[in-house]
Amino acid sequence: MKIFLTAAFLPVLLYSCSSMRSHSYFSDVQERVELSVPMEKPLPERNDAGDVVVDSAEVSGGPVIMNAIRDSGTGEMTATDIIAASRIVARFRNVAERLGRITLTFDVIVPEALISSDFQLRISPVIEAKDSEYPLDPIFITGKNYRRKQLRGYERYRNFLESIVTDSSAFIRIELLETFLKRHFPETFAMKNDSSIVPEPMAENLFGVNQAEALSHYTMRVRKRRNAMKMESRDRMFGKYVRAPFVGGAVLDTVMSAGSGSLMYRYTHEMQSSPGLRKVYVGLEGSVFRNGEKVDEMPAPESLTFYISSLSSLADDTPRYVFRVVERVVTDNTNAFLDFGPGSAEIDTLSEGNAAELKRIRKCFDDIYSRKDLVLDSIVVTASCSPEGSWTYNRRLAESRAAAVKSYVLDNVRGLDDRYVRSMSVPENWDRLSRMASNDSMICPESVEAILAAAVSEDRDEAERKFAALPEYRYLREKIYPRLRTVNFNFHMHRPGMQKDTVHTTEIDTVYMRGVAALKNLNYREAAAVLRPYGDYNSALAMASSGYDEYAFSILAAMEERDARADYLYAILLSRRGDFGKAAAFYEKSMEKDPSLRHRANLDPEMSEVLRLRGECEY
Repeated sequence: MKIFLTAAFLPVLLYSCSSMRSHSYFSDVQERVELSVPMEKPLPERNDAGDVVVDSAEVSGGPVIMNAIRDSGTGEMTATDIIAASRIVARFRNVAERLGRITLTFDVIVPEALISSDFQLRISPVIEAKDSEYPLDPIFITGKNYRRKQLRGYERYRNFLESIVTDSSAFIRIELLETFLKRHFPETFAMKNDSSIVPEPMAENLFGVNQAEALSHYTMRVRKRRNAMKMESRDRMFGKYVRAPFVGGAVLDTVMSAGSGSLMYRYTHEMQSSPGLRKVYVGLEGSVFRNGEKVDEMPAPESLTFYISSLSSLADDTPRYVFRVVERVVTDNTNAFLDFGPGSAEIDTLSEGNAAELKRIRKCFDDIYSRKDLVLDSIVVTASCSPEGSWTYNRRLAESRAAAVKSYVLDNVRGLDDRYVRSMSVPENWDRLSRMASNDSMICPESVEAILAAAVSEDRDEAERKFAALPEYRYLREKIYPRLRTVNFNFHMHRPGMQKDTVHTTEIDTVYMRGVAALKNLNYREAAAVLRPYGDYNSALAMASSGYDEYAFSILAAMEERDARADYLYAILLSRRGDFGKAAAFYEKSMEKDPSLRHRANLDPEMSEVLRLRGECEY
């Protein structure tokens, strides 16, 4: 019984010990997976106070016990100790945003002590920006034994799949079936080498046995059933054989074993910037896997901080004013295209086109009444007709239509009476006809000249009758004439409390300030479109931020006077051109005007070569 119990519980004890060991995977060693920003020179990190920060072992507050050796010269015991090398780890970096994109580069360092042949480390960098987190593609550090077991599992599963029979004829005793068919179904047996078809009723023998029954009799049902069970258990057998399946989406999956050294992987990630993004944190999450199962969590190292610098921070948000002349008397007008019946002045309010136009006119009145800075004085309703027909008839028709529209306005707009609304008419709208014909490419120049001459003739009826000879006459009647039958509304208003007829004033240029706001919010496309016509410093900055370097360069070059920021931007553009010597000269000018730009230059990658020439490069 004791032997039996020992044999029964020994595997459990072994697994328990193995599990305990795996759960203490990170606690067995002092080293940890680290994050660091790459540095061109091994310069120490500095905190806000300017102190050097060195990542080294902490010294406890207790007594320090040191080794002692005898000095061969004096014979005295001398205290000595071996000082372990400290690795300098930089935990912050300034990165530049260009064209709305940010590139983050950092090193993931895995010490040799954490690499085991039986385990797999799955390390996932995590980005935190503006209170949002999202993981990046993971890094897999796979031990040799772990990968060997992975491949062995896939090999066993592949052998299992190969044992599944896909040819249904493999489950039939072919030789016995052929012998039976040759004896009892010779016609069917002849089909082995003949493609002729034998109907089923003709294939039955004297004993009433048909072909289907014969096929079923010589089928190995047990083997076929077992094969079907294998087909159904493919997913379950995959989980049985492949305990540690391959995981996709990794940016790195490397096989290492103890003794192969530490691993340092330089991770590069490009992300989209967003308005208000000033810094980004990069952390690490990770786990240890054995046989495809997670057995331990990785202690998170200290996060890295990337401070985002953008050219948009150089924007000049000084308010810009525009000069404007304010008139006491204000006029406005709009045209309505109302469809009247032939020779009729009645307004068909049920037609779709008229209903839409009348609704728009009522909205115009509502907009005027809602304004507090304007008071409506009067409205003039003017109806016009096309030249088609006699002048006398068109005059009476235009007057009737103007009166009909005036009556509609008085009935449907509150606050109006006959004192405010006046009606007028234009019998034939020759002015509009002349403008439309001159701008219409469908009318030849000769016909345009005939129309312009008719517009100034004394006998308009005779001139219009001559139009019938024009090749575009049908086009005029069907396309142009309907656009001449309009009703024009002229609104006459004044500004209450204003004594003078005109006042000159300045007000903030809202369009310009909208472009500056778009620039500061990294919306470079909108900023370039809005600020381009102004041709000032912010225009150049918007163009440079959008990638239009030559346009920005021409704006700055044409400026007679440049302030410190303009000189600095000019230096950046010169550096992008590769003219570093001239860029250094303009950088010097900008610092003379604003010494704080000396620190700004370390944030812009275009200035690194300029600073190197001046011996000022900090990294």
